[in-house]
Amino acid sequence: MIYEMRIYRCVPGRLPALLKRFETVTLKLWEKHGIKQAGFFTTLIGDSNQELTYFLAWDSLADREKKWTAFQSDPDWISARAKTEEDGQIVGNIVSQILTPTAFSSVK
Repeated sequence: MIYEMRIYRCVPGRLPALLKRFETVTLKLWEKHGIKQAGFFTTLIGDSNQELTYFLAWDSLADREKKWTAFQSDPDWISARAKTEEDGQIVGNIVSQILTPTAFSSVK
């Protein structure tokens, strides 16, 4: 199992719109494509409280490539994303890292 950590840095004031999009649209589409989330977090203390950090669990890099590509090209996602951004851009920057657990990690 590998994990992906993604940090979405929102345009100021747009974090609520991002959270709503995940809750009402994105998670349903991930379920459709077999994408497994491993946790969502907002920043309580740190550089910015306009960030969403989340983790995805993948069986392999090939699994990630197949499922993420299918999700990104899903017409329902493309339409929903455009609709949720009618009031303006939500995310200013995305950071993504693919992580592998150490031998001593409680997460395998």
